[in-house]
Amino acid sequence: MSATNFRFEGSDMNRKLLMGHPSGLFVLFFTEMWERFSYYGMRAILVLFLTSAIIDGGWAWSREDALGLYGTYTMLVYFSPILGGLLADKFLGYRRSVAIGAFIMTLGHAAMAFDTPWSLYLGIAFLVAGNGLFKPNITSIINGVYKNAQDKKDGAFTIFYMGVNAGAFLGILLCGYIGESIGWHFGFGLAGIFMFLGMVQFWLAQTIFGRIGLSPKDTLSFDADHKELGEDTNKEEVVPSHVQKDRYIVVGILAFFTIFFWAAFEQAGGSMTIFASDYTNRVLEGDSATIFRIANTLLTVVPLLIITYVLLQLFKITFSKYKLSNLALGLSFAIIWGIVIYMLKSQFNQENTEIPASWFGILNSFYIIAFAPLVSKIWESKYNPPATVKFGIGLILLGLGFGVLAYGSASIPQGAQTASVSVVWLILAYLLHTLGELSLSPVGLSYVSKLVPAAKIGMMFGLWYIAVGLGNKAAGYSGGLIDKITAAYDMSTFFLIFTIVPICAGLLIMALTRKVNKLMHGVH
Repeated sequence: MSATNFRFEGSDMNRKLLMGHPSGLFVLFFTEMWERFSYYGMRAILVLFLTSAIIDGGWAWSREDALGLYGTYTMLVYFSPILGGLLADKFLGYRRSVAIGAFIMTLGHAAMAFDTPWSLYLGIAFLVAGNGLFKPNITSIINGVYKNAQDKKDGAFTIFYMGVNAGAFLGILLCGYIGESIGWHFGFGLAGIFMFLGMVQFWLAQTIFGRIGLSPKDTLSFDADHKELGEDTNKEEVVPSHVQKDRYIVVGILAFFTIFFWAAFEQAGGSMTIFASDYTNRVLEGDSATIFRIANTLLTVVPLLIITYVLLQLFKITFSKYKLSNLALGLSFAIIWGIVIYMLKSQFNQENTEIPASWFGILNSFYIIAFAPLVSKIWESKYNPPATVKFGIGLILLGLGFGVLAYGSASIPQGAQTASVSVVWLILAYLLHTLGELSLSPVGLSYVSKLVPAAKIGMMFGLWYIAVGLGNKAAGYSGGLIDKITAAYDMSTFFLIFTIVPICAGLLIMALTRKVNKLMHGVH
């Protein structure tokens, strides 16, 4: 399909392009960015807070208990979208579901700002419920925008994924810094502020999507008022039942291998955070401290400048019609810049620098911001490999990242509770993990939207996230075994488990390429 044949759905404003994609994609980009800011910001400090000593403001939980709660929470976060997708498909519509979900999550972060057990559990319950309404339905809106531009979808989801990780980057960086240096519950509260601003900017700009994402009832009313849309807006390719059945099988295969990916990848918020906190040399002095401060400044400011540039380009297109939405978005960036400048100034005024344990989590997001545009171009070029090959590459790169950690931790004695290995191993591991994630995660979302009929898209995204949730629970459980495995064997053995399993899974799904391509019946 040539570029001239693409027809993006939505309002006339939505068809004004930014980076070759509809401007509405970037409204979703920033909405998702602030939701991911809140999610990853809270997640970055949850285990650290629970395992910290009471004198340091924590609750002194064991690693196993803390990672057990972490795994349950992240699992439920990904289980809840099945219900949220059904409610959106049948009653609420995608847009209203996104807004309600964002509001409920704002309440959840507000509850976690209080230092009591009941507020922690209440906050987690709100975050799970709100996420169920938010997560599957914002991706469903993208599916509607690209209904008649399928070949642009992989690139669109990769750009969207860049927004996901811009939010994760800022959330981990700033909530982690505020949580570790000022107070854990200030970090939790900060996450809620940006969740609220993200909700406001989305709600005030939602008409950019036209009829996309409205409830079934509102869709009928919209079509009655816009008869010039004609019959074309409701047309969808009729797929024979045996073909659709085969495509559902493909979604199931991809979802199965997704479990293995996230079971290893989500060690980032669990055992890898503990490894950074207790086994990595994070105290820098002299030239090393200076180099880190400069590198951290560039690492923070350059991506933020890039995202701010995208923001300004969106303002040029949409400000005339969506002033209040743009002002809410502009306010959020003004606050972000203020906190970033305060953080960097404080770090430069310190004699020695201790890298926050949560800081390493930003590397994943930084690498995605850096590499997502390149990967997006590859997926839109003649070198675009089949889905199974992309998944295989992602799993193998993930395993190699843990291989780096296994090698780097070889010097840690059996059963050691602390150590001081180089930060280089975590930096390299996150690079390989990120390249693996880019090969698998946004591609999985894109293929679900291609293989599933539009009427079932919300529910099927929900089912997809159940697979991700199972991976997250497995990550929490397996990460909680870190003390037992290192006591019986050593730290290298612990990381070797996460090296071997993903690589074997990656080779297996690559071997299924010919069979899966046949089951797709022409979807590519």
